Amino acid sequence: MMRRPYFIAVAVALLVAAVAGSAAALPGLGQAMAPGQEQQRAGDALAPLQNVGITQRLGESVPMDLVFHDESGKEVRLGDLFGGKKPIVMVMTYYECPMLCTVVLNGMVKAFRPINLNVGEDFDVIAVSFNPKDTPELATTKKENYLKSYGRDGAAAGWHFLTGQEPAIHAITDAVGFAYRYIPETGEFAHAAGIMVLTPQGRISHYFYGIEYSSRDLRLALVEAAGGKIGNLVDEMMLYCFRYDPTAGKYSAAALSIVRLGGIVTILALAGFIGASRIREMRTARARS
Repeated sequence: MMRRPYFIAVAVALLVAAVAGSAAALPGLGQAMAPGQEQQRAGDALAPLQNVGITQRLGESVPMDLVFHDESGKEVRLGDLFGGKKPIVMVMTYYECPMLCTVVLNGMVKAFRPINLNVGEDFDVIAVSFNPKDTPELATTKKENYLKSYGRDGAAAGWHFLTGQEPAIHAITDAVGFAYRYIPETGEFAHAAGIMVLTPQGRISHYFYGIEYSSRDLRLALVEAAGGKIGNLVDEMMLYCFRYDPTAGKYSAAALSIVRLGGIVTILALAGFIGASRIREMRTARARS
C-alpha cells in the first residue's frame, strides 16, 4: 500500500507533469473518445511517473568521495561538507524546475524560520541538482535568493548548492533512494517531493515528505541526528515523549513514554508537597517552643 505522504508527493509531481505537458499534449480535447481510449490516455499521463519516488535508506551512508561543483564553480568532495560536526538537511532538486522544486525549497525555508537553530552554526544544508545541465551560475542565483529569504547572518557558509555530472548525480540519488525520470517531450523531470536529515557522519536518519514540513519535527530530527550535541533540555524531553515514525515521515507521541513522564512529574509534585508540609510543621513547632 502506498504511504500517504509518498502519495501526496507523487500527486504533486503528476500535477507538474500535466502542467508542463500543456494543452498541446492533449489532442482531441472535448471530442468523444472511442472505447478504451480514455484508459489509454490515463495510462499515457501516468507513464512519466513510472519508477519515480523516494525509497527510504535509513541508517545507510551517502558516498563521501563523490565530487561536485559548488555555486562558485569550485570542485568539492561531498565528505568535506560534512566534517563530522553538524547534522545536514539534504534536498534533491534542480534549478530550472518550473514548479515543484521551488515549492519544496520554499517549504523547507518556511520550516527553518521558527527554529532557533541556525544554518551554518547548528546545522548545514546541501541542495544537490539532479540535472547535469545545471550550472554553478544557476546555483549562485538560487543560493542568493534563499539566503535572502532565510534572512539570518552566517548562513552562507553552511548552505551549499551543488551541481555535478551524471555519475555523481546517479550515485547520490541512488544512495538516498531518490528516483526521478527525465521527460523528453517537455524537457522536464518527473520526481517526488521531500527532504532528508543526515547525521554529521553522513548517515540518513530522517525523511520528510511533501512540500510543507513541521518545524517541530525538523528541529527534533536535527537534535536527534546530532546525538544531542545541539538543542536543549526541552528537546530531550520532547524526544523522550515523541518517536520518529518513518512510515509517516513525522514524529508521533509515544504513549508509554508520556505516561511514564506523567508518573515522574506526579511523584515529584507529591514529594515537593510533602517536603513543603514538613518544613511548615517544623517551623510551627519551633515557633511554639
